[in-house]
Amino acid sequence: MVKKVAAINDLSGFGKCSLTAAIPILSVLGVQACPLPTALLTAQTGFESYFIEDCTDKIDFYISEWNKMGVNFDGIYTGFLASEKQSDKILEFIASFKKQNTVLVVDPVMGDNGKIYSTYTPGLCEKIKSLVSKAHITTPNLTEACILADESYESFMYKRHDPDYMEYIKELGQKLISMYGTNTVIITGVHFNDKISGLEYIYNVGTDKSGNAFFSRSKACGCGYSGTGDIFASIICGYAVLGKSISEAADKAAFFIECALRDAYNEKTDRNFGINFEKYMSVLV
Repeated sequence: MVKKVAAINDLSGFGKCSLTAAIPILSVLGVQACPLPTALLTAQTGFESYFIEDCTDKIDFYISEWNKMGVNFDGIYTGFLASEKQSDKILEFIASFKKQNTVLVVDPVMGDNGKIYSTYTPGLCEKIKSLVSKAHITTPNLTEACILADESYESFMYKRHDPDYMEYIKELGQKLISMYGTNTVIITGVHFNDKISGLEYIYNVGTDKSGNAFFSRSKACGCGYSGTGDIFASIICGYAVLGKSISEAADKAAFFIECALRDAYNEKTDRNFGINFEKYMSVLV
């Protein structure tokens, strides 16, 4: 039977992120995406103007109706959460639907570039930590990993030209595993300049409870785009639910994102509209 994932994230009309990224990517991997929208947005929050509607009051209906249907999920994947109250509802959802063999992937959306998003209160960040403590796999970017580990983002920026920088990132991942009990942590979007080639790369640094580490990378294009973290986490989720190698998933995701990002950059696509991933979906098949 086709594997099913409850995809819990916002639905943005523009931006190629969250559910508009997760649904096609999980589908092309052969996994059924069952969306539960946490918020409806006319466009993702990087745009100057957008309308957002919090869907917290709808979550009880999803829990009730899906329980009536007797559905089971092979995976649960969480992303953007709109409020502290909503995070409690998502924890209720997980308590209701997470079974022994259900893979829980948590993308702890909290901030980027050293700053917490304006909608994320200290209380909501604490709720995200509760979610991470239940996850099998979590995919924070460096900012979010520092928030979760109570580490200084600036200290990592200070070390970023050190040849052992990736080792520091790996140690940060191991600290998160020790703190939260997560099976696998993948710290995404870590920029590093290769002194030999002179090229800038974006690394994803994975580590697991056994101390194993893996690294995937893609060439940077000098511009960050909306939705790349969502795309990466969606590919990781799909592979995990299918029982495939997580390190292989990270390599595949890095290559896929590099192709689509380069295409968007060459076409001078506004970063807020996201990367041109549609034409590269065959890479994932």
